[in-house]
Amino acid sequence: MKQVTIIVPKGYANLSSIAGTFQILGRANDYWQKMGHQPLLEIRIAGFVTELKLDGGFFSIHPANITEIKKTDLLIIPSVSHEYDTVIKENAALINWIREQYEAGAEIATICTGAFLLAATGLLEGKTCSTHWNAAAGFRRLFPNIDLQIDKLITVEPGIYTNGGAYSFLNLVLFLVEKYFDRPTAIYCSKIFQIDMSRTSQSPFFIFQTQKDHGDEMVCKAQTYIEENLSEKISFEELASKLATSRRNFDRRFIKATGNTPVEYLQRVKVEVAKRTLEKGRKSIFEVMYEVGYTDDKAFREVFKKITGLSPLNYRAKYSKEAAPMTTGTV
Repeated sequence: MKQVTIIVPKGYANLSSIAGTFQILGRANDYWQKMGHQPLLEIRIAGFVTELKLDGGFFSIHPANITEIKKTDLLIIPSVSHEYDTVIKENAALINWIREQYEAGAEIATICTGAFLLAATGLLEGKTCSTHWNAAAGFRRLFPNIDLQIDKLITVEPGIYTNGGAYSFLNLVLFLVEKYFDRPTAIYCSKIFQIDMSRTSQSPFFIFQTQKDHGDEMVCKAQTYIEENLSEKISFEELASKLATSRRNFDRRFIKATGNTPVEYLQRVKVEVAKRTLEKGRKSIFEVMYEVGYTDDKAFREVFKKITGLSPLNYRAKYSKEAAPMTTGTV
């Protein structure tokens, strides 16, 4: 029987990612037995804390003593507080325990910002990882040598699985169910818990935020110029010259400060503005395209889909105010 440990870190942990993971894996185990098999998983919730109160004290978790667990086959790290530095500092013993378990043969799966605890072990250095798109800046600040891929819903490294943000953890749990049980069991769980198994990206949910707290005044000026001249054709050679620097130095500093090349940044700002306009639903695709400085509809569609995972038409159909309501009943 495989030993699964869902850990409870000190400080804030997301209740849904702990309880939801426990419930789905438990249901998969029950279904597996009904199909005539022996139980496959023994699932525990454990930590160095004896109680963790959450959500204003309305909920509390009473984990098992993690020091009594000598070996686990799968270790699951839930979403944690956005006070990343504090979380890492307060969970030094847990971080060491995670590293030791991996070195002893355990696999590790992280949910949303739980990736910060795993990254603090050093096990992700030089590897790919995902987390909530809203935590990307903080993650890159703390772990610059990790290949963060926030468009990915799930990333896979040898014995390490990470996922994107919030309730996308449901897709990670289905992935684990299929890996440890089989495809029919994962399909069963997807139907029981009504989880869309086809999701592979969190890109449609990404809200691009123009991070300007990096402290590079020149880059801030460049960002402001880009944002105020979206409909114009921007020459980065000329912009670098206006800012009294070489194009090479301009690109280097821009990438270091924002995590994007100037061209990528321009594309992301254009697409973010286009998304907001499409959500309002009052303008045609071509009107939106021209407003953000594109004259080639093919180029606009390609860039838009690359960043969001959807075509402009499909994005508007899904997210505009004119999209079909979530309920057809009357209020």
